[in-house]
Amino acid sequence: MEEKTFIVDDAWEDLRIDKYLSMLMDGYSRSYIQKIISDKAVIVNLKPVKANYRISVGDVVTITLPEPVRLDVKPENIPLDILYEDEDVLLINKPKDMVVHPAPGHYSGTLVNAVMYHCGDQLSTINGVLRPGIVHRIDKDTTGLLVVCKNDKAHRAIAEQLSVHSITRAYHAIVYNNFTEDEGTVDAPIGRMATDRKKMGINQKNGRPAVTHYRVLERFGRYTYIECRLETGRTHQIRVHMASIGHPLLGDTIYGPVKDSFRLQGQALHAKILGFIHPSTGEYMEFESPLPAYFTELLARLRNGRV
Repeated sequence: MEEKTFIVDDAWEDLRIDKYLSMLMDGYSRSYIQKIISDKAVIVNLKPVKANYRISVGDVVTITLPEPVRLDVKPENIPLDILYEDEDVLLINKPKDMVVHPAPGHYSGTLVNAVMYHCGDQLSTINGVLRPGIVHRIDKDTTGLLVVCKNDKAHRAIAEQLSVHSITRAYHAIVYNNFTEDEGTVDAPIGRMATDRKKMGINQKNGRPAVTHYRVLERFGRYTYIECRLETGRTHQIRVHMASIGHPLLGDTIYGPVKDSFRLQGQALHAKILGFIHPSTGEYMEFESPLPAYFTELLARLRNGRV
């Protein structure tokens, strides 16, 4: 087990303990911190606390991290489209219809199953037992680039870059409706919807900051091909932000029209470019993924007016 101790200064006054620790400890999700708190492994001034405890200046906070638990998920020989690999990171081009990490009741066929087979024990352990090596994710129906971390040092380095928004992440998407402008920014907090906890939405009161920059690549009248660059990485960020300004993604029946006339079986969204500082060399690396076949076929249909 690993033990860490922090002394609260005035910059963190009155913050919830779970948020405080998740912000200080790069690579550890807030939900994972909450699990540790529920196991009474977070002590403040020699007493265990609950996740909603609000810290005060001078509090001595000690967190005991559990030993990594052997993942109860089996490696599976699932083909991976690997763009780059070294001792620290693995760059994967994820296909459509693949879930990134297992969840209770769904332990097979995921990217994690495939990565476990490919990497064996060479994966970071930071993000819990169901997400070895996973420092960020993309939706099941989103294709494109994902970085997997093969050790904890790499995981912390990439997580730090994500937290300060220094990673380059560009997505290509096809959306409904034409834009009056060539580029713009959506700056609106995202959180779970009170009426449907499975959906995200613009949530001014309880949402987390979210910023998406977009620019038009090609116009097709009722539809537009765009690039979105992320400053933050909230769940369903591009889908929510584009829908909020009247441009839901084609194929997105959650945040857009319920009927998908293109029969895409998921949103037209591709993680095209990913760039970051390498955790060991300190050099900037940038990767680009080709558009998947369904996406290029859709663009061809739009260019030829076959809609």
